[in-house]
Amino acid sequence: MVQRLPDPTQLGREALAAATRLVAQAQAAVAAVVAPQGTIDPDRLDGAQFAAHGLAWLATYVAALEALLSWAERLTAGTGLGELEALIVQVGFGEYLNQIAGGIAMSQGETARPPDLGLDTAAVAAFARVPAVERLRRDGATAAVRQRLAVLLGERLETGRLSDTAPGDDTLVMVQDQFRAVADDLSGLVQAWHRADTLIPIEVVGQLGALGIFGLTIPEAFGGSGLGKLAMCIVTEELARGWLALGSLGTRAEIAGDLILAHGTEEQRARWLPGIADGTLLPCAVFTEPDSGSDLASLRCRAPRDGAGYRVSGTKTWITHGARSDLMILLARSDPKAEGYRGLSMFAFEKPRGTDAEPFPLAGMSGSEIKVIGYRGMKEYEICFDDLVLPASALLGGIEGQGFRQLMSTFESARIQTAARAVGVAQNALELGLRYALDRKQFGRPLLAFPRVGVKLAWMAVETMIARQLTWHAARLKESGRRCDIEAGMAKLLSARVAWANADNAVQIHGGNGYAEEFPISRVLCDARILSIFEGAAEIQAQVIARGLLGRRN
Repeated sequence: MVQRLPDPTQLGREALAAATRLVAQAQAAVAAVVAPQGTIDPDRLDGAQFAAHGLAWLATYVAALEALLSWAERLTAGTGLGELEALIVQVGFGEYLNQIAGGIAMSQGETARPPDLGLDTAAVAAFARVPAVERLRRDGATAAVRQRLAVLLGERLETGRLSDTAPGDDTLVMVQDQFRAVADDLSGLVQAWHRADTLIPIEVVGQLGALGIFGLTIPEAFGGSGLGKLAMCIVTEELARGWLALGSLGTRAEIAGDLILAHGTEEQRARWLPGIADGTLLPCAVFTEPDSGSDLASLRCRAPRDGAGYRVSGTKTWITHGARSDLMILLARSDPKAEGYRGLSMFAFEKPRGTDAEPFPLAGMSGSEIKVIGYRGMKEYEICFDDLVLPASALLGGIEGQGFRQLMSTFESARIQTAARAVGVAQNALELGLRYALDRKQFGRPLLAFPRVGVKLAWMAVETMIARQLTWHAARLKESGRRCDIEAGMAKLLSARVAWANADNAVQIHGGNGYAEEFPISRVLCDARILSIFEGAAEIQAQVIARGLLGRRN
């Protein structure tokens, strides 16, 4: 029997208060281990990494429930909370509260349970005894409730939109509808592009540029739309729903635009931003090196001063859209004698756009493609610099040694944008799985009628909405000018896991067909896997969140 709870938002608000208290208790317990003197001891933090990262996941779950509840309350105040949306809240709280009490999966083989975080039996028991927590855990996410939600999803799929995402105003709704239509128009083409492992046709890049995807957050004074980070998330999500590569086209423009706008000279802003905004200059971010990964302090690529300019030597890797790009944003060591983050500088310089025959037609630069199983459409490269000469005007901001600080200022936006890409991939997997479950019949019934299939799809829809609202919350914080490194990390951490889980479940629903290249879900699975690795691996996100929580506890 389906038991729809009478007021899931009120129950959610009461349960959230209890979960917030549990986070505070876990925070204190972990802090006692890693910061016994009040300041984080790096060695202790590394030694207690499992507990610290478990704390990060626990806090992320609670922040996600807060974002989900805020979404439901906005709907209640507006058009009202329909049955489908109410069940999303009910199931989301029911499942996450059960995981909080019993154990949170940080990965497929790592579950952080309350004792791992220093929470004793009494603390967990007190949390579980809160009436709202007890009710939601018992009745919120039963198999019958999830199956009812799956039926509603099947009915809603025919309308073209599974649930009310509540963007917030008419402009954002219009933007969402416009780019959803664009993704739908391209959906019949992207599988062939993926299978051929070819670049997104330049005509499509031009069409998207004309729609303004590269200048969404660039001010109007420089040719952009100035719409803000939430609009960026909405556009990114809708395009990534069509294909991760489409949703990623604007990533490098977002990074380059933020860097140049915040740190460039007036001449650099005037020179580069209008071209980025209208899509005539395609940028690429040249940060990662073969042996560094997320360890930026160990970067070795050198760019010392040489007469009137700089001379670059070294190797960079995982450079997306590197050959086709027109503008490179390069992080290199301008002071080779300086250790760690000191001596790193950022450079912005134009280069000729490469071709298939000659991908890097610039003296002092060469490169080779890195073949990948997914995230195709822009291609990845390893690039070697051999005494590449840059003019002094390429130094971002005109001051050496500021590169690390400049890059750090972009991490919040980049991780929010990546979270939005993950939400789009998760939504795509959900829709593909749901459509297949409706169309495919076994034993005289559509797959959706089988509980194990319906339960999967219901949870996919719930967790996609949770990830979306957490991502949008981070975007709103960024728009307001508030620090949001923790929230951006949470959004990226959770959304990447949801994208992978949704893709994996959708393949399972497809059965053997999900493993066939002709079915789009096989592409979505390959695309989803990269999301918990790039823009900071899941472990790095958890570390950032944990350090932030423990550092802010006072």
